[in-house]
Amino acid sequence: MINTKDIFNITTEEAFKTHALNVFKFQYENNNVYRSFCDLLYKNPSDVTALHQIPFLPIQFYKSHDVLSANTPTEITFSSSGTTGQITSKHHVTNLKVYEDSFKKGFAHFYGNVEDYTILALLPNYLEREGSSLVYMVDHLIKDSKQPKSGFYLNNLDELKNTLLQLEDEGKKTLLIGVSFALLDLVERYQFNLKNTIIMETGGMKGKRKEIIREELHQLLKSGFGVDQIHSEYGMTELLSQAYSKGNGVFNCPPWMKILTRDTEDALTVFDTKKTGGINVIDLANINSCAFIATQDLGKPLDNGSFEVIGRFDNSDIRGCNLMVL
Repeated sequence: MINTKDIFNITTEEAFKTHALNVFKFQYENNNVYRSFCDLLYKNPSDVTALHQIPFLPIQFYKSHDVLSANTPTEITFSSSGTTGQITSKHHVTNLKVYEDSFKKGFAHFYGNVEDYTILALLPNYLEREGSSLVYMVDHLIKDSKQPKSGFYLNNLDELKNTLLQLEDEGKKTLLIGVSFALLDLVERYQFNLKNTIIMETGGMKGKRKEIIREELHQLLKSGFGVDQIHSEYGMTELLSQAYSKGNGVFNCPPWMKILTRDTEDALTVFDTKKTGGINVIDLANINSCAFIATQDLGKPLDNGSFEVIGRFDNSDIRGCNLMVL
């Protein structure tokens, strides 16, 4: 068995590599779906000595299979959003404490003590459905903040505006986390000049507005909120860890998470250098599902493990011949 406490104590590249190879061996032996995928590629743990040699499971498998590396009962199933008739991803989580440790330690890694913040969440589309891993995370962070004004806002923008201004007047350190379209709705109705508030977008118009490029979105939000930078969260149903950006769309991972990229014309070729390509994620918190995921995002690796998200693959085209860059 893998000790999850060790995963959250990773401090070096070498330690990450050692843990990742151990997790790969563990999941090859205990995850039937992942093992079948690896066997089709003739990939065995004895042949794998580097991170880019590990097979990355296409994220679509979370729509068609139960991706599990544990025999213990599922404690919660997170599901992705989708329009009527769409098949959604399902992430069966057998140990919620691992997820809670991951998002709490991840937040602390980038932002410090959660009790220092009043957390305001503007996530209407997530709140209107069950099974959102983002709502689960933010709900716990709100409670952990122990601040009386922390809370969710559905469509009550007037109350949110008043709360933001009150916290600003009181000089309270505030985090407003919201989905892109809802944050735009807020700044189209009100103008702010915030000095003590971090604005964090979680991406996506969710069909509510026309998609716009990140630079345009951030410019509108910076102007509307009167802030210098817009922060971002990069997470998904199929992952139990999040990367964060403190501005300019440059994301950083917590020590137990890493981004690699793959060839857009050959999904099985993972680069061992910094090249633009499909984003592959190693998330060691995914110990009981699959820690090696080939996403449908297109990204650009930068220095020190940071990265940019620059678009998405068209629909479910794994090979990536058709790219739709947002």
